[in-house]
Amino acid sequence: MLSKRTDNNRNQLEMVALDQLVPEDHLVRKIEQAIDFDFIYDIVKDTYCLDNGRPSIDPVVLIKMVFVQYLFGIRSMRQTIKEIETNVAYRWFLGYGFTEKIPHFSTFGKNYVRRFQGTDLFEQIFYRILEEAMNKGLVDPSVAFIDSTHVKASANKKKYDKKMVRVETKSYQAQLELEINQDRENHGKKPFPPKEKEEAKEIKVSKTDPDSGYYVKDEREKMFAYSFHTACDAKGFVLATKVTGANIHDSQVFGQLLEQVIEKVGKPTAVAVDAGYKTPANAKSLLDKEIRPVMPYTRPRTKDGFFKKYEYVYDEHYDCYICPKNQILEYRTTTREGYRQYASNPEICKTCPFLEKCTQNKDHIKFIHRHIWEHYVEEADHLRHTEINKNIYEKRKETIERVFADGKEKHGMRWTTLRGLGKLSMQAMLTFAAMNLKKMANWTWKRPCPA
Repeated sequence: MLSKRTDNNRNQLEMVALDQLVPEDHLVRKIEQAIDFDFIYDIVKDTYCLDNGRPSIDPVVLIKMVFVQYLFGIRSMRQTIKEIETNVAYRWFLGYGFTEKIPHFSTFGKNYVRRFQGTDLFEQIFYRILEEAMNKGLVDPSVAFIDSTHVKASANKKKYDKKMVRVETKSYQAQLELEINQDRENHGKKPFPPKEKEEAKEIKVSKTDPDSGYYVKDEREKMFAYSFHTACDAKGFVLATKVTGANIHDSQVFGQLLEQVIEKVGKPTAVAVDAGYKTPANAKSLLDKEIRPVMPYTRPRTKDGFFKKYEYVYDEHYDCYICPKNQILEYRTTTREGYRQYASNPEICKTCPFLEKCTQNKDHIKFIHRHIWEHYVEEADHLRHTEINKNIYEKRKETIERVFADGKEKHGMRWTTLRGLGKLSMQAMLTFAAMNLKKMANWTWKRPCPA
């Protein structure tokens, strides 16, 4: 039988509590059960006056407002406030009644500028939530998975200036220079004098958001963006994050991110990374800390039709290379970049039947370069063939790759409406804190017993 609804119920008065309208298994209920947000009062108390001025918006409400935004992937604070005004579950989460006025969308932005900017508030919130998950036994930091993803900046890619900037000194540069000079002295060479002139390079700087970096992936994908460098555990809980411009290479941030994980969570037994992190310095850093490096296979960059580098055998005892024709490439020098140079004898090479597959050098000399820390990479390559490394690396797609996929698809991390490194760091901390909180809430949820 056909039936019709009337609009009479729109003006019907009913006695109902807000709590009755929020489903028992709604995410906000699970979150309220999983953690007590009162810890925020202790973190922010120094930014408020306790006995003077007008009453403030409850700081817990301010933080919960942005958690609503990042938990449910709402694109802006303006839209978040509109959602809160009409969504009873969000009102319940903030502790606001049916008719109570929700704070203006600019409230959080003003408080950020006047109180929270330049503080470590959001980092403290992130690690407090992570600590809660660890206390519940949900986090397994024995293996850390590290990678980065780019987040499109709120900047026009066609509006930029070209500037010369100083090349940042790598954290391990002093140690590398010391070992380079020691290596040269061991081979009877003079050590390099200290550099008198700083290196500089030309970069594109956005006029809209100067902190972002020009990101080039291929001919089609060029933009100003940020990189969210992130570490997670085997269960997908984010352990640490660091934000940089997208023009900073992953390998340069690896050491800082690893130290952050060790300091805040503890030293992992293994660290899994992709090919972008496979450098001699990173392999050395892990092995020196007695952490198992889990690094992938990387293809040789030799041109087609030429011998690959692995076809030249390195003799550690005599410190030389042996070519496929059993001729010796002797040590020549160690460069400022830390590479030992080995060269063949041109008198032998020019009559070699394999010359066309060996080198195009007009003087018939084959050069091979080997980093002074190359043996650390070779050790990582040996470990790559073990079952432990294979099993760990296989989990990257289920851990760090899934963290980025969920962050972009469900939590609004594909692009940003914010500008500046400070605000993007806040977004990264709050987004990953929201993801950890959501995972912890769902895993620890206990449905209330029926009365």
